[in-house]
Amino acid sequence: MASEPDRKTVRVSIFNQTYSLGATGEPGEVEALAHTVDELMTSVAQRAGNMDAQRIAVLACLHMADKLRTMEHELASLKERVDHKTRELTILLDQAID
Repeated sequence: MASEPDRKTVRVSIFNQTYSLGATGEPGEVEALAHTVDELMTSVAQRAGNMDAQRIAVLACLHMADKLRTMEHELASLKERVDHKTRELTILLDQAID
């Protein structure tokens, strides 16, 4: 049985709240992600006006979910194009060998 990876506690601040998070990777990565979330929530809050933190967090999550979905569609499209080109090159290579 494999041992659990070393977990480190990383303290971050998101939208004026401090969180202690367990991280198995590089603490700097967690800090960078937290900074991105903080910036997004601050941006949403500036545009939304007088709105509570929970609603700002939900809007930030929706923004990230939309961004993720767009990237997933782009990735699927790129994979399709790579598969298509691979098939084309395989045919050309087979023709050149014959």
